[in-house]
Amino acid sequence: MRLIISFAALLLSVVLLQLSTGGVGPLDAISGLTLGFSKEQIGLLGSAHFLGFFIGCWWSPRLMGTVGHSRAFAAFTALGAIGLIGHTLTNNPLAWAAMRIASGLCVAGCYTVIEAWLNAKVTNENRGRAMGSYRIVDMGASLAAQLIIAVLPPAAYVSYNMLAILCCAALLPLTLTRASQPETPSAPRLRPKLAWRCSPLAVAGVIVAALSSASFRMVGPLYGQEVGLEIDQIAFFLAAFVLGGALAQYPMGWLADKYDRRWVLIWLSVAAILSSGITIWASGMGTLAVMSSAGLFGFTTFPIFSVSAAHAHDFAKSDERVELSAALMFFFALGAIASPFTASALIENYGPRALFAMIAVGHLALILFGLNRMRARPTPEERTQYVYAPRTSFIIGRLLKRSREKR
Repeated sequence: MRLIISFAALLLSVVLLQLSTGGVGPLDAISGLTLGFSKEQIGLLGSAHFLGFFIGCWWSPRLMGTVGHSRAFAAFTALGAIGLIGHTLTNNPLAWAAMRIASGLCVAGCYTVIEAWLNAKVTNENRGRAMGSYRIVDMGASLAAQLIIAVLPPAAYVSYNMLAILCCAALLPLTLTRASQPETPSAPRLRPKLAWRCSPLAVAGVIVAALSSASFRMVGPLYGQEVGLEIDQIAFFLAAFVLGGALAQYPMGWLADKYDRRWVLIWLSVAAILSSGITIWASGMGTLAVMSSAGLFGFTTFPIFSVSAAHAHDFAKSDERVELSAALMFFFALGAIASPFTASALIENYGPRALFAMIAVGHLALILFGLNRMRARPTPEERTQYVYAPRTSFIIGRLLKRSREKR
C-alpha cells in the first residue's frame, strides 16, 4: 500500500507539473502575438526554454546529491513559479526569455527528482506496470496542457497566475508523502561521443526529432495564427499533434522490433515529409483538415526519438545504457535549443509554410544519412526491445535500462 501511495503521489505531481509547464509554451506564443512581439522574439522564448532544460538536466542530479530529493524538487518548483509570475511584471520579450530559462530548469529538475524517486521504488515485478502508468499519465497530462490555452486569455494576469498555482500545487503530493526519500543516485556522466560511437544515425535521428517536435510545439501557435485559427482552435491543433504521437507508439514499436530499425527511421522520415506537405496543403482546406494534418504530423514524427534510441541501444553494452540515454538527451536538447528560433525566423521571412519546409529538409537529410549508414555495417543479430522514451531528464535511462534488456 505504501508503494501504491508513493507512486500515486509521484504521478499526481507529474500531472500538475505538466499542466503548468506544458501550458506555458503555447500561452507564451499566443501572448507574444497579442503583445506585438516579433516572430523571432517568440521563437527565442521556445529556445530559451530548452536552454534552461539542458542546464537543468545537467545540474539537477548534483543538486539532489547536495540537498536531497524533496528540497531539490521544491527549489526547481519555486524557479518555475517565479518564472511564471514574472511574466505579469513586464512585457519585455528578453525578460520573458530569461523567465522561460527558469521554466526549463523547473521541468528538467522536477522530472529528474520524480524519475530518480520512481526508479528507486520500482522492482522487476512492478516495473512494467509502474512505467506504463507513468507514460500514460505523462502523455495524458501533456495532451491536457495543450488544451489549457483554449480557456486561458493571452497576456493576462490570471492566466500566468493559474499556471503558477498549478506549479506550486505539484509540490504537495511529493513533499507530503510518508514514503521515505530514496538514496541519491549518482549523476550519469555526459559522454556525447558514446552516442556517436554507438550509432551516428541515432544521433542524427534525435536531432531531427528535436527539429520536428520542439519547433512545432513552441512555434506551432504562430503557424496556427497565420493560417487563420482562433485561440481555442490552436489549442486543439497542438493537442492533435500530441494525440497523434501517442497513438503512434504501439504500431511504430511493433515495426521497430520486427524490421530493421534503420528502414523504420527512413520510412518514418518519408512519411514525415509527406505529412509536412499535407499540412501545408491542408492550411487552406478548413479547420478539420488542419486538425487532421496536425495529428498525422504527430503520428509520423513523434516516434522518431524512441526508434533512434532503440537503434543506438542495439550497439551498447549493458553498463553503457544510462550514459547513452543521457548522451542522446544531450543531442536532443541541442536540436531543441536551435529549432524554435530558426523556425520563427523562417516564418517571419518566408511565411508560415517555411516551418514545415524546414522540417521536411531535416527529414530528407536524415533519409540520405540513413541510406549511407546502411552501407557501413549490418543490423545486429540481437536487438534491444523498443521502449517509448520520454524526453524528460538524464535520469530516465535508469528507468528504461532493464526494460530494454527484456527480450
